Amino acid sequence: MTNTGLEHYPSFISSQVEWAKGLAPASGHRAVTISRQAGCGALAVAEKLANYLQAHGAPNATLWTVFDRNLIDKVLEDHGLPAYLAKYLPEDRVSEFADLIADVFGVHPSSKTVVQKTAETVRKLASAGSVILIGRGATVVTAQMPDVLHVRLIAPLEKRIQHCIEAYQMTREEARKFCPSEDDARRRYMKKYFGVEVEDPLLYHMIINTGLVSYADAARIIGDAVLNMA
Repeated sequence: MTNTGLEHYPSFISSQVEWAKGLAPASGHRAVTISRQAGCGALAVAEKLANYLQAHGAPNATLWTVFDRNLIDKVLEDHGLPAYLAKYLPEDRVSEFADLIADVFGVHPSSKTVVQKTAETVRKLASAGSVILIGRGATVVTAQMPDVLHVRLIAPLEKRIQHCIEAYQMTREEARKFCPSEDDARRRYMKKYFGVEVEDPLLYHMIINTGLVSYADAARIIGDAVLNMA
């Protein structure tokens, strides 16, 4: 069973409390970050990866947890921020003008502040271990942390469009606009806040083309790499 929602988060926290007392979970403190092109099946791969690691890890190991959109809720919870701020957390969705207004009038935290708080939460989760973190600059935020595997998922545009149609019930026209737009937003986000090019292969331990490799095989490849980390 894989945790992908915050309704399961208390069980995750309780297992980490035991670790903090000196009862280290058998799976250690390993974590995975996934950077992705839009529509390449990152969440599907992450869920299969969590199941694979659970099945092939040590018995009674900490439950692997996927953080994707639910990471927004965790950031708000960690920093005592109101729920309405969730709309300001998506990658590169707030204009610089809106940021200026926020700074002047204190309407909401600036995007820079939100990114900093998100980074704090990401590092906390990665330190606890047994997490798969999708997006949010997690690759860069945890770059200097030991036992974190960094993965980039890519796929041909047509493959990604088809995934969006099937997974998100988009029309073909919507999906065709969504993928490049989302990719551009993530590219700006990484450049603006972390000073890196998201496509830079040197940021990642591995890059997998889900147009050539099935989601299940991608999860297995990543999972074996995690399990064999020194």
